[in-house]
Amino acid sequence: MSHDHTEGAHIGIPGYLGVFAILVVGTILTYYVATFDLDFIFAGANTLVALLIAFTKMAFVMLYFMHVRWSGRLIWLSAVASFFWLAIMFAYTMQDYLTRGQGVFSY
Repeated sequence: MSHDHTEGAHIGIPGYLGVFAILVVGTILTYYVATFDLDFIFAGANTLVALLIAFTKMAFVMLYFMHVRWSGRLIWLSAVASFFWLAIMFAYTMQDYLTRGQGVFSY
């Protein structure tokens, strides 16, 4: 099978450097969010903000570094399906976690 990679548009070196800068800023922002106590908003706010930053960084990596933005429908379908599968796995994990006993050694 021969794949011709010359037809797709890409963002070039300045675009890659821009995405890299976004990833670096996201990492620094994650660190600074972890140093503040955001529990006055609601319990678990730090975790939610950190996950939102991580999701944003993951989206930039997937779209630009993995070239999903310029891919066909089948690649987009597999990317969306992977998020659907991840949501199912998180749902089952949280169902198991939230239905366990309160103690460390509760049987």
